Amino acid sequence: MIRTTTSLLALAGALSIAGLAHAEDAPVAPAPDAALDAAATDDAAGSIVVTGRRTRSVAEIQGPEVQKILPGISPLKAIQTLPGVTYLTADPWGNNEQNISLFIHGFNQQQLGYTLDGVPLGDQQYGNFNGLSPQRAIISEDVGRVTLASGAGDLGTPSTSNLGGTIDTFSSDPAKDRGVTIEQVFGSYSAFRTYARIDSGSFGAGNRFFVSGVRQDARAWDFNGHQGGYQADAKFVHEDVTGRLTGYFVYSDKTEPNEDATVVNPTRVIASTGQTQARANVPYTRPFFYPDFAGAEAYYPTAANGFAGSPAYLAAGDNYRNYYSDAQRTDYLGYLKYEWTISDRISWSNQVYYHHNDGVGVVAGPISAAGLPTLFSFYYPNPAGGVATSPANLARLSGIFGGSGLASRTTEYRIDRGGLISTLRVALGNHQIELGGWYENQSSSAYRRWYAVDVNNPSSPYTRPRDYEQPLITQYGSEVRVQEYQAHIQDAWRILPSLTLQAGFKSEFQEAHQRIPVQPIPGSFTGSRELPVGDINTHRIFLPQVGAIWDATGNEQLFVNAQKNMRQFQTSAAAGLSPFALGSQTLFDFFKANTKPETSWTYEAGVRTHHSLSLGPITAFEGQFSYYHVDFKNRLLGISPTTTITAIVSGATILQNVGAVKTDGFDLAGTLHFGPHFSLYDAVSYNRSRFQDDYLNGATLVPTAGKNVPGSPDWLNKTVATLDVGMFDVQLIGDYIGRRYATFTNDLSVPGYLTLSARIGADIPLGPNAFVRKLNVSVNVTNLTDKKASSTLSIGAASGTYNFFPLAPRQVFGTVRFGF
Repeated sequence: MIRTTTSLLALAGALSIAGLAHAEDAPVAPAPDAALDAAATDDAAGSIVVTGRRTRSVAEIQGPEVQKILPGISPLKAIQTLPGVTYLTADPWGNNEQNISLFIHGFNQQQLGYTLDGVPLGDQQYGNFNGLSPQRAIISEDVGRVTLASGAGDLGTPSTSNLGGTIDTFSSDPAKDRGVTIEQVFGSYSAFRTYARIDSGSFGAGNRFFVSGVRQDARAWDFNGHQGGYQADAKFVHEDVTGRLTGYFVYSDKTEPNEDATVVNPTRVIASTGQTQARANVPYTRPFFYPDFAGAEAYYPTAANGFAGSPAYLAAGDNYRNYYSDAQRTDYLGYLKYEWTISDRISWSNQVYYHHNDGVGVVAGPISAAGLPTLFSFYYPNPAGGVATSPANLARLSGIFGGSGLASRTTEYRIDRGGLISTLRVALGNHQIELGGWYENQSSSAYRRWYAVDVNNPSSPYTRPRDYEQPLITQYGSEVRVQEYQAHIQDAWRILPSLTLQAGFKSEFQEAHQRIPVQPIPGSFTGSRELPVGDINTHRIFLPQVGAIWDATGNEQLFVNAQKNMRQFQTSAAAGLSPFALGSQTLFDFFKANTKPETSWTYEAGVRTHHSLSLGPITAFEGQFSYYHVDFKNRLLGISPTTTITAIVSGATILQNVGAVKTDGFDLAGTLHFGPHFSLYDAVSYNRSRFQDDYLNGATLVPTAGKNVPGSPDWLNKTVATLDVGMFDVQLIGDYIGRRYATFTNDLSVPGYLTLSARIGADIPLGPNAFVRKLNVSVNVTNLTDKKASSTLSIGAASGTYNFFPLAPRQVFGTVRFGF
């Protein structure tokens, strides 16, 4: 269900920062935004909350509600029930990072900010260079709450990418009572998830901690790949009259099987049939062959078929099947935070953190595909000359790569980053003043390598090739160093008991340098002469924010907010919208001289309401309506070179500003209560994000002015029906996603669709002397109607083609949870 906190507005001046700003981040002198949350919630744990004391549209979902959606779910997947959010992946937990699609008010996942307990998590790019996903930063069952600021985040949010809002995940606190929790999940496709947690309870002088661990394994639903791994986390809290000390650590070692997106190209002619590839004729899935090595050998161009390939392989065209692919990630993340209560009016919080990541993305497929014969010929030239794709040359290359006709490609990642976040809060009369800063030192690397697939001992996707053999090719190697600096100041001025004005600004600075220990052979890396070496520094001194909140009545509250944000340039190597991925030093220098960071002005206004009612069975209503407008400038896009840039390789991609986007939309969310046992929540959202400019792709004009931002639906509707009677609770969730355009020119689209999920749970009554203190059993069903549809879209650059990932089918999961 959904609740607003406006029912307690009359108590706002008397309450501390309890409620939405929970004890784990509550100083005596609260942050201005936190002070506006002083109206505490009166709801039970596990509800969805629309905050009642913010100048911005902010909603949160609490930990128990997260687990009701599906035990073990990603924190990002859990916010799919909140207004304005589109979150899609090819697995029911939302853990597969390779095919995540997250849109909030027209902004994608790389244009939002993310934190865990205040620690920055980066921009969520696949193959992340500056962070990690929330599902790797914390065990799902240990999430205390997830907060979404859908228009603009706090000024103090430590992020380089929060153009369109922030998603903040908070860990739960150690319980004050000693206890042990064990949870077992099992279900479709051999899913098996075991979770255990030990809480120390209070001991000594204000100490408590928890330690927990999880192991998960599940078969991918469309091929024989395995998802899962191991995680462990721990949290320690010490509280006394002088402040609060918190320590947190997480270890994560996870493997996620990737999916191959289906290519839709209605104009492509299939060579074996001479027909065009209509949308209805493309496969719904592209399953990997692993571990069927014999089937792969018969399918690909190999010695078994004279390196011609099977008829199925030739007919598949772009939609051929690879042998295997996955993402392997190992992370260590920890922080120490001390919130010092200097006086009843002054508090000072300092937090230090460190994160290390070691990861690899692996894909094994035929050496005949996607221009690989030409690539390999740069490193192993054909002495006989001739066409690189000839059977004779494929046979030669196959011998070099293990005789199987396959090759294994890796992208090997490393991240080391550490930082400090400091915030001083001072209460001066009717003013709540906050000054803060963030510093991060970041080091990352990315290496692209190629390994053999031995016909007599084919490799596994679950073992990193470097662990058992040397690479045949190191295509490139990049080392990047980044310094991040951010500072902010803001003031919440309570002008009247019912009216608060908030204003402030932040400053951002980024200094980045790339060196290239291994340069690609010119022309071997698509569109590249060389990867650039050098520095790129960006800064904005003044990014302002102003907002107000007015308690119009005891039941209605109005809010307005305007804020400017900037997205720093990505600093990933050889991938993404990063200047360090450009294909020559000339392009890099051109970028530095001509390109600006993306910026946005976000304007929000809305009203919150809460009423007790006596309308027959309806006993209460609460809700929120918010309208927003966004002016997004300097949009970055990777496009073909213009004729004015010289000394670049033919086909190299350039990265440049291609104009503005204007967005208008609204979110309307509310809950009807039918007595204490049943509630009905519904949230309808409309978003219109449109490009304002055309752009040039080489000499060709791409007509995007007036077109909708692809991938982001115009209409969304979320419905949650909750029934709680006695020992049983039942929940039904409906999620409608409207039509989405699949190209920048809007010539192709995918239709909207509705998915349903359901849960039934029971708290089993136990005797007062039972060894087990709590026992809960539940059953969850995802995609209840077994809907087939397009999930994540990989957007076509111009027109005529796009890729899509499939929607995961209906799956059933059973959970047993014990508390001792």
